[in-house]
Amino acid sequence: MKGYLILDLSITDFDGFKEYIEKIPGFIEKHGGRYVVQGVVPEVMEGDWKPERMVVLEFPTPIKAKEFLQDPEARLLFAIRHKTTNSKLILVEGCA
Repeated sequence: MKGYLILDLSITDFDGFKEYIEKIPGFIEKHGGRYVVQGVVPEVMEGDWKPERMVVLEFPTPIKAKEFLQDPEARLLFAIRHKTTNSKLILVEGCA
């Protein structure tokens, strides 16, 4: 089963966030991941959820997604994201 990380974020410091944007793709690829949705502004169709930007990452398995999040070499980048955005992140399993 594939693993999908779904990130809902609003950027509070774009200049500070640039390093994350530049470097995180290499770590995603390192763990077999790929962008399905990359920083788009979503269109709300129902409910009161109002995400500002969405990112969806696909990994071969949920374990690979967790390994990406636990990568010690990427911790600095995750700290940058936490400092320069307001974000929410979930992991879901895909059907295929």
